[in-house]
Amino acid sequence: MYTERTPRVVAARHLTKRSARDRSGRFLVEGAQAVREALVFGTVHELFVTPTAAARNADLVEAAAGADVRVSRITERAADGLSVTVTPQGIVAVCDQVDIPLADALAGSPKLVAVLVGVADPGNAGTVTRVADAAGANAVIFAGDTVDPHNGKCVRATTGSLFHLPITRSRDINQALAVCRSAGLRLVAADGNADDELDSADLTLPTAWIFGSEAHGLPEEVHPAIDQSLRVPIHGRAESLNLATAAAICLYSSATAQRAGSATSQGGRP
Repeated sequence: MYTERTPRVVAARHLTKRSARDRSGRFLVEGAQAVREALVFGTVHELFVTPTAAARNADLVEAAAGADVRVSRITERAADGLSVTVTPQGIVAVCDQVDIPLADALAGSPKLVAVLVGVADPGNAGTVTRVADAAGANAVIFAGDTVDPHNGKCVRATTGSLFHLPITRSRDINQALAVCRSAGLRLVAADGNADDELDSADLTLPTAWIFGSEAHGLPEEVHPAIDQSLRVPIHGRAESLNLATAAAICLYSSATAQRAGSATSQGGRP
């Protein structure tokens, strides 16, 4: 059984650092649900699992072995070193990174895209990715100084959704927005201080929703490129909504309007 000092475990632990992930093109996926999605939709090189987790997730161990993925038994202490949580599940996969070039992510005729600009919190970024997947978005763009989508906490927050839809990174925010516009997407910013409310907008159009940092909002240089800024109406006494909640409302509002519009245009019932 491998320990925290076993070279293979040490090498995997390096992947908790962004520099090692970028050099190797690999990252860690922790937790049974995320590992399950990785085995189906991703490329898995090795599965680390504790005896307890192996007994609890026998189907995943069997699936990995059946796919010729190396299964390595590790101690609980070794599992702790590979985990980003205080309560590790004892099952971690080493996978190929999932991001693809920006142009490829927006190929075809996308209808709904989430663009994260300068979002530093990995939990928020991961949750927005999960929401985008659930809403049927075509892609998620991590733009500017947004957290690495392969960050352990971000990966965990997606619960496997990062394997379901195109993920792309672009350090150049203006380039990311320009490619969105070239793909036929309207650029709409979620802004709690906007004059126009979400309910007043035509959400049937192909849209790239632009979400900024929860603490600082969107950078000033981004605003000139935006077609419209919208705020989610607050009918109660809450001061504001957190990023992930606001993103969920915006993305689902667009998805619902687009589906209703599509059904109507085809002669069906909305």
